[in-house]
Amino acid sequence: MIYYITGGERSGKSSYAQKLAEELANNPYYLATSRIWDKDFQKRVDRHVSDRDERWTTLEEEKQLSKIIPENSVVVIDCITLWLTNFYVDTKYDVQKSLCLAKDEIHKLKKINATLIIISNEIGMGIHSEHESGRKFTELQGWTNQEIARIADKAFFMVSGLPIQLK
Repeated sequence: MIYYITGGERSGKSSYAQKLAEELANNPYYLATSRIWDKDFQKRVDRHVSDRDERWTTLEEEKQLSKIIPENSVVVIDCITLWLTNFYVDTKYDVQKSLCLAKDEIHKLKKINATLIIISNEIGMGIHSEHESGRKFTELQGWTNQEIARIADKAFFMVSGLPIQLK
């Protein structure tokens, strides 16, 4: 089962995903995908960690998510935007190569016998970047979100802390 949760920054995606995971399992997993880019980002990571209690097990993986997800588990993957950033930077901002790598991994996730709660951001609804790399990343994010939504069993859009079921 794949749940897809998307929305803007600070829309309540992580809180909603965490509550859902806790309803589905006594001991859920949290799969962190981000690299720690700076001190401010470390503070954000620390806040997310403090939101979870001792029932949670944290996993960390920057790209090959399917390799570390335990069978028959409930896993919150947070988040696709940071995961995509890893591909985008490592391919030297090649959108097509990043998209190909991301789609390949997404289809591997679909084959795992686990409940996945995948969090992503809708970054294309805001201001257009003045930088070419930012505009290209927005396209990459949009195409990746569409692919995840397509394979998801359920999809939610978060607005002001409220979930709107899309699928």
